[in-house]
Amino acid sequence: MLPLRQASALEDIQRYVAEMEDERGFSSRDVLHQSLLLGEEVGELFKAIRKHQNMRTGTTSIIGSVDEELADVLIYLCAIANRLGISLEDALRKKEAVNETRSWV
Repeated sequence: MLPLRQASALEDIQRYVAEMEDERGFSSRDVLHQSLLLGEEVGELFKAIRKHQNMRTGTTSIIGSVDEELADVLIYLCAIANRLGISLEDALRKKEAVNETRSWV
């Protein structure tokens, strides 16, 4: 598989994740499985943030860096979107159009 090119669009990242999952044998996981794994990754992200902020963390687990855990969360978000046929770029644009009509205090 070719590496992800610099300055890739979100669409490119979603495509890369789909190809990576095929190559690594993860493409058969269903949305529920991927969603549960996303939840675990979010927990790991929180632990990494605690570590980064010099807050107490459990001593029984290996804690990655914030950037690594953010990347894992992005991978799972893309994987879920891919399974549901959702363009994250389109979804972001649509949601922001709604948000622009709201009042933010």
